[in-house]
Amino acid sequence: MKAKADGRRELVIINPFCPEESKTERLEKIVKYSVGDCPCEVLTTVEAVEKTDLRNRRILFTISLGQSGINLSWYEIMKYLRLNRDALDGAVGGVILDGNSEIFTKSTGRSLVFTANRAGCTFPGRPLVEGTRTLKNYNIQANNLHIDNIGAYMEAGRSLVENIMNYEPHKKEHPNVLVLHAGNDRVSNSLALWKMIRKQLPECVFNEISLRNGQVTDCRGCSYETCRHFGEEGSCFYGGPITEQVYPAILACDALVMVCPNYNDALGANLTAFVNRLTALFTTHRFYDKSIFAVIVSGYSGGDIVAEQIISGLNMNKTFALPGKFVILETANDPRAILESDGIEKRAETFALNMRHALIE
Repeated sequence: MKAKADGRRELVIINPFCPEESKTERLEKIVKYSVGDCPCEVLTTVEAVEKTDLRNRRILFTISLGQSGINLSWYEIMKYLRLNRDALDGAVGGVILDGNSEIFTKSTGRSLVFTANRAGCTFPGRPLVEGTRTLKNYNIQANNLHIDNIGAYMEAGRSLVENIMNYEPHKKEHPNVLVLHAGNDRVSNSLALWKMIRKQLPECVFNEISLRNGQVTDCRGCSYETCRHFGEEGSCFYGGPITEQVYPAILACDALVMVCPNYNDALGANLTAFVNRLTALFTTHRFYDKSIFAVIVSGYSGGDIVAEQIISGLNMNKTFALPGKFVILETANDPRAILESDGIEKRAETFALNMRHALIE
């Protein structure tokens, strides 16, 4: 890959310094293979990140986590990104995490993507490549590619870099936007906030589906063969509103908006069932050309946890693209109290403008 004349297609690698070389050997091997001959600039400290204009750049985050799942240099960089909410505006990113444990890579990846996205970074579908200690998470990919697990890990990294460098948003004059919710219109703060946002987007064609009414059964964990069989028919073992209404709407839409009240620091049951049931359709379709947005209102706190669940389920797993600043997070307790929140109309307008920038030509 060659950089454009303005240098913007040069890849920036944010590789937080790790003092123990033995922990970084495998990651260095993966990154070298993944990047190939793409022109690169490598930043290893928060001071270097602060001095570099990262807006509109292509960025690969590469972090060695060791056994503890902690890289202290990354925490310094994460602090900077959380305090500078426009630092990554227009950037497109991906993540390679390498650990010496079977845990911590996914949780770190979700937190990283959430933080960078809040600072303006867009992430294409499936932006996380993670290597656990044993690399057992590559058993299926290695079998499909007829190579060993380390080879599958390396190929995943190379595909990620290609996705970062080649990503372009899919914009239209009148994008089709699917909105999923399970709220009560009379009392829901989340729906009230969404309506404030929607009125700022007259160019969009909206299809709003409530999962509140009717039986929405969660995934039963069918075998892959069974799941794929139903997926090829655009259906699922359980049928119902998910296959009858939601599947066709997913295939038709350009973007998906999840309207999510925060129940116990988790997605509500019906929305969780939707994410799980989407697997059948995913066996025969990929969603790289569709964007995901979220409207999350918490009664107390924890909206970031719900946002990370959406990132994990729909961006990292189901390949929806994650536009920069994909989520609006608010707090409101009493029914429709969101309407009295100071400055809420301005924040709703700002979020709508962000959606317009991501979706509309």
